[in-house]
Amino acid sequence: MKMFALFVIGMVVGSSFVIAKDDGSEKKNSEAQSVFNFTMKTIDGKEKPLSDYKGDVLMIVNVASFCGYTPQYKDLEAVYEKYKARGFKILAFPANNFGSQEPGTNGEIKAFCTRNYNVTFDMFSKISVKGEDQDPLYHYLTTGTDFKGDIGWNFTKFLVDRNGNVVARYASNIVPSSKEITGKIEELLAVK
Repeated sequence: MKMFALFVIGMVVGSSFVIAKDDGSEKKNSEAQSVFNFTMKTIDGKEKPLSDYKGDVLMIVNVASFCGYTPQYKDLEAVYEKYKARGFKILAFPANNFGSQEPGTNGEIKAFCTRNYNVTFDMFSKISVKGEDQDPLYHYLTTGTDFKGDIGWNFTKFLVDRNGNVVARYASNIVPSSKEITGKIEELLAVK
């Protein structure tokens, strides 16, 4: 059996963490050690390394404009405003995986969120959060952490500590301002 030594390339391609084998081939790493290993596109199409968020507490959430949970945008913004000065960030990823409830372009999604909910937290380009075309970040969130399992619907929330570790997952129906979520946010913010 031939053994291949693996080493990490110090770059990220798209939103994939890349591993190079000594035979020159590459493969996507679905077992990244942290969300900080990914680079994603903002809603404006700019590359954004998630390592830029090192030291912050994060909420990663898949969102949609035409969902019964869409009013959670208001709640997300309120939680963001309450905690942002203490190092809390929200990373929202529009996705059209459930009932075609996010059919718009990135520009349309951004305009909708700004106009209807005054969203100021970080929005990213539309991705797929499940299925054959699942984005590598969501593949990691749903298979490479202690919170495994397919995304069931829009507005599933993950909390990430200051070191990039996923520490909690919340179902769509749990509102961001619930004591369950804000208590965990406060606990994570208290750790320096």
